[in-house]
Amino acid sequence: MRTSRTRLALTATAGLALLSVAACGSSGGSTSTTASSAGGSSAAPVSAGASQVAVALTSGSSGDTCQLDHAQAAAGPVTFTVTNKDAASLTEVELISDQRILGEKENLAPGLAPVSFTVTLGGGSYQLYCPGAATENLTFTVTGAPATSATGDAATLLAAGTKEYAAYAAQTLAGMQTAVGALETAVASGDVAAAKKQYALARPFYEKVESAVEGFVLPGTKPGDNKGNLDYLIDMRASTLDPAVGWHGFHAIERDLWRGGAITASTKAQAAQLRSDTAKLASLATALTYQPEDLANGAAGLLEEVQSNKIRGEEELYSHLDLVDFAANLEGAEQAFAFLKPGLSKLDPALTATVATQFDRVVASLQTYRDTSQVGGYAAWTPALRSTDAAALSKAVQALQDPLSQIAQKVATAQ
Repeated sequence: MRTSRTRLALTATAGLALLSVAACGSSGGSTSTTASSAGGSSAAPVSAGASQVAVALTSGSSGDTCQLDHAQAAAGPVTFTVTNKDAASLTEVELISDQRILGEKENLAPGLAPVSFTVTLGGGSYQLYCPGAATENLTFTVTGAPATSATGDAATLLAAGTKEYAAYAAQTLAGMQTAVGALETAVASGDVAAAKKQYALARPFYEKVESAVEGFVLPGTKPGDNKGNLDYLIDMRASTLDPAVGWHGFHAIERDLWRGGAITASTKAQAAQLRSDTAKLASLATALTYQPEDLANGAAGLLEEVQSNKIRGEEELYSHLDLVDFAANLEGAEQAFAFLKPGLSKLDPALTATVATQFDRVVASLQTYRDTSQVGGYAAWTPALRSTDAAALSKAVQALQDPLSQIAQKVATAQ
């Protein structure tokens, strides 16, 4: 949702060595309480060498809730085991520090078997983010020695960040495969309501990393031929429709579900093809490597997508789920920035602080549109709402774009 976000669910300590854990990022809801108000105040028990923390997602009279059984743990490996008992509006859980997602689980359908992720944490304050919960942000405290501060020169830290971003992008696409598989299953069942819900859950994955993977074409594809352009096949829009190739991907399914209101044989074929194309993209992306300026340019590109398509309502023409995509673009841009942050802080601490602050402000602006009664968790971005609110949102994004656009040159010249 930010809507959702398969970000980097690490079990190793390498990625955490570059983290500062003094403050938690604000990628998430604007309200925050301490987790001890919902969970035990004692330290989490240790089993098999890791602290064990249970996260329960449940439905209640005042809304769906996200609760920890323990609000703190000793420094070292911590395993979070998430169980969604019956919370229909809760589909993901993230652990965040300093605007960076350290671990997460998505596609948390009610009634599924518990799932877990393990991260190695140093002493400090973290944030467990449960988008859609009555209280979305819970503070999780780790006692003991803090995580290792970022060390090395700027070039070393930037290079490390690009490697970690590559893992993030690959895991996001792996999550997309799971989500698109669930979408295909719902479409195949003929249940329009279920398919709409799964569509809204699947869309954010591509929007988070689109700028990093949109250049892939299938072998043998001639320049300009959209038949082999995976970005077109997965994410073409009505405004970019190629008459020679026709409708494909997410928006072909969106058109049928929302404008047509029915699932046809063509819809089912499109869902099956989308699953196949997603698998091809995920496979190709595992070989990707990046330069620091790629991350910076990619983050800027995602915000340009927000300005040119989402805020204008051109992305989700039929479903009006543009704010869901907006949140995903924003999250993807914020994560690219977060991977560069340790090195960038050495190059220009003032610029780094400015960009971080502006990310927080845009996230806060977007949070005012959260609506758990809607598929995707955000208000429908209808023409009426755009007419009153688009200008203010665009202004907030522009205030972030301006300093963010300076990062690429900073990191490119540091190598």
